[in-house]
This record gives sequence, structure tokens and C-alpha cells, in this order.
Amino acid sequence: MTNRLLLLLFSVLLSSCAGQTLLGQSPDVTVVSSEGLPEPTRVDLLSSNRPYLIGPFDKLKIDVFGIEDLTKEVQIDASGRLSFPLIGVVEASGLTPGELADELESRLQGRFVRNPEVTVNLEETVSQVITVDGQVEEPGLYPVIGRMTLMRAVATAGGAAEFAKLNDVVVFRTVNGQQLAGLYNLKAIRRGNYGDPEVFANDVIVVGDSQARRLFRDLIQASPLITTPLIILFRN
Repeated sequence: MTNRLLLLLFSVLLSSCAGQTLLGQSPDVTVVSSEGLPEPTRVDLLSSNRPYLIGPFDKLKIDVFGIEDLTKEVQIDASGRLSFPLIGVVEASGLTPGELADELESRLQGRFVRNPEVTVNLEETVSQVITVDGQVEEPGLYPVIGRMTLMRAVATAGGAAEFAKLNDVVVFRTVNGQQLAGLYNLKAIRRGNYGDPEVFANDVIVVGDSQARRLFRDLIQASPLITTPLIILFRN
């Protein structure tokens, strides 16, 4: 399925060197060919239409006004909990920072602090991630830390796998609610033919699969006693 999509993207890009082209005549997906993908807007990056929910391994800054010993940075553990002085373990996963602040105030109220004022700020999150899939050594979700480029993203995923087709690297992105797809050539980027494009949180990167190299390897393994050159014709 992925290979068919990559082939379709490639053929569309070749046939339309200028402007934007609808993929499969669908009004929902646009292929950006010559100028690269536009940057996502702040709304696309932050998904402001939905509240942020605290999750495992998020880092938080908790400030209890006027009490320095209760102002600290904490990290949510794998089970979604945090340990806080005086009140012990708190279930934080699934709460917004504001809801967690209310929970901490409620537990501190009366017994430990007369009128606690708690603020919770997100310091570091694993929700700002990119997806790297296809022919890379370690497909998965990776956090966007600082400025991330396409080459860095592939390297973060362990680099291209043995059968990666480096001229078929597709980046999917949503900008202003519209899903876009751009086709990039990592070999050309390495040669300096054009710049290494920046990637952003929520991007999905798919590195293509060289079926030709895969078939050649399988034939060699199936015929270990071949003593003459093995010539194979591949039809694209």
C-alpha cells in the first residue's frame, strides 16, 4: 500500500512541475511539488482547539506561591503519576495543567497550607513528535527538540535501512486544516542540490522501499551456488 502511494505521488510530481496538484483528484490531499511544503501555522502545531492533557514522562514546573520548598520541577512517571512533598502520589495523567493545579491546591488546603496558590507549567512534552516510517532502521515516534530537519529525522530513526529508496521520501503535513504531501530526494539533499527541509511536530515521514534491491538480495540468497554473473531486468 505504501509503495503504491509513493509511486502515485512520484508520477503526479513528474507530470506537474509547477503549482499544486490534487492527489487522486481528491480535494482533501494536495501534493506540493517544486517549492516544498509550507510551514504549519501555530494552530496546526499546538492544536489549540483541544486542551493539552498531561501524559507519562512529561516534565512540569510546579509553583506554590510564597513557598519556595514546594516550587520544583517534576517528571511524570511511566504510570502517569507524580510524587509531591507533603501530599504524596498524585494521579496526573489525563489532567490538564490547570486541573492538576486545582488538585494540588485541594490536597494542600487546610492541612499544610492555609490558602495555597498553585500554578503548573509544561516544561517538556513528548506530545510534540514526528512519525518516521518505512525503510528506516527504527520506525517510530520521535520528539521534536529544537530545529529538526528531514535528514536529522531520518538519522534519529537509526538512518535509512538497507532497502531504502532515498529518492522516494514523502512528508505528510497538515497546514490550516489541509493535508499536504511533499516528495523529497535524500540523495539530492546530501549532494547539496537543494536545502535540507525543516520538519515539524505532527509530520509523518515515509522512506520508500527499493523493491529492486530487495528482489536481487532474495535471488542471491535463494541461489548460493551461482558462479556466473546474475543479471536481472527490472521493469518500473
